[in-house]
Amino acid sequence: MALWRAYQRALAAHPWKVQVLTAGSLMGVGDIISQQLVERRGLQEHQRSRTLTMVLLGCGFVGPVVGGWYKVLDRFIPGTTKVDALKKMLLDQGGFAPCFLGCFLPLVGALNGLPAQDNWAKLQRDYPDALITNYYLWPAVQLANFYLIPLHYRLAVVQCVAVIWNSYLSWKAHQP
Repeated sequence: MALWRAYQRALAAHPWKVQVLTAGSLMGVGDIISQQLVERRGLQEHQRSRTLTMVLLGCGFVGPVVGGWYKVLDRFIPGTTKVDALKKMLLDQGGFAPCFLGCFLPLVGALNGLPAQDNWAKLQRDYPDALITNYYLWPAVQLANFYLIPLHYRLAVVQCVAVIWNSYLSWKAHQP
């Protein structure tokens, strides 16, 4: 409980910084889970640079983009009724999610040094599966998030759920 109260105080004092650092930290945790539990690399074979890349992506891309999107969405569709939450979820999943994945996957490829042609081929191969998998998880999560969670906590809630999603994305993005 003390940790939660400290997080709330930090979030109140520095909302943007805390949201970005939360996103980066949980992207890193997702990559560690991917490497250790999904890929079973072991500590000796753990790719620290890959984890660092995912942390930097969380801080420099995921946190700012998703956090900014939630602010825009809340201004565009103010309110917290069930209908408002449904509208937000539909915009989020129908417009934002496809664009976000279409940017995220090639960004990881570029940061991993993939040549443009290989990165494009990887995007064409991985994007449909990633988007379909997205739709298994995120509509229900986002509906609850938009209906039950105040705006300043939404990124943190999503990133906590996203530890599993980040593990999947890290695994998917790092497949040869």
